[in-house]
Amino acid sequence: MTIAVDCMGGDYAPDEIVKGALWGAAEHRVKVLLIGQPSRIEALVAESPYRHVDYEVVEATEVIDMGETPASSIRKKKDASINVATRCVGEGRAQGVVAAGNTGAAMASAIFNMGRVKGIDRPAIAVHLPTVSRPFLVVDAGANADCLPEMLLQFARMGSIFYSAIHGVDNPRVGLLNIGEEPGKGNTFSVSGYKLLEEYDEINFVGNVEARHMYEQHAEVAVCDGFTGNIFLKTSEAVALLMLRMMKDAVNSGIRARAGGLLVKSALKSTIVKKVVDEETGGAILLGVKGLCVIAHGNSKAYAILNALGLAKQAIEQNVVEQMETKVLEGCM
Repeated sequence: MTIAVDCMGGDYAPDEIVKGALWGAAEHRVKVLLIGQPSRIEALVAESPYRHVDYEVVEATEVIDMGETPASSIRKKKDASINVATRCVGEGRAQGVVAAGNTGAAMASAIFNMGRVKGIDRPAIAVHLPTVSRPFLVVDAGANADCLPEMLLQFARMGSIFYSAIHGVDNPRVGLLNIGEEPGKGNTFSVSGYKLLEEYDEINFVGNVEARHMYEQHAEVAVCDGFTGNIFLKTSEAVALLMLRMMKDAVNSGIRARAGGLLVKSALKSTIVKKVVDEETGGAILLGVKGLCVIAHGNSKAYAILNALGLAKQAIEQNVVEQMETKVLEGCM
């Protein structure tokens, strides 16, 4: 199995990206294509304890920065690292790609170089969020700020296929993220989307779900437009980090509290912290393209890239893209 890694995208590129890619190659036993500036990459490889893993450096002479406009930049910078990485997948040199740079550019490049799954108008970002047991999936988490109601149905189909493949859950429950549970709740977009989801018998639609209900495991997949999903995602992350800071402050508030804090410190680190920190999940999956694309957080360090490669490997092993193409097409017939 070969996975392409955009080594030039992200806040800590290329150092942390290359470190994580080599670590991931060793841990997950995959070959990695390290895309970027050869001299910088080779220097980092030489310093790595994992320098003997199966890797190949693929040259890319350009980089798309975080602030650049996605659509125009991928057209102008044809030799940008993200373009080279997604072309490797499109041409069959790799089965998947991991990228931590400009999210919009990664999406646009994946669509341009890999193509869309037939029956999908717009690919969507799928992100896992934790519960006390298994995580739930949010689709769309930011790819499409403006959506048509029909897209919610496509998001639901893709989310169901992906969740079932990754977690082994047959017929996962799908909820429409909304401001209330009643069928008539929400704006015109939500009401129209509800009707489409309710009428489609190929998914296990359980109705509207409020954001808090997802953490109570009312559904495995939450569908929404990308604007709503991104706000939900970032608010959830912020609240989780706030709670951790508040617990830390409480633990440091006195001698007794500090003594108790020492007893729970390891438990907090091994459970709560690991579940809420981006680095543990590795990244989001871009659903709806004809190739596996993991979009890691822009501030990803080596550990996050290690886990992004793990997520990519798992999705490739479960034939997520092939299942998506087959089942989405069947649903269109």
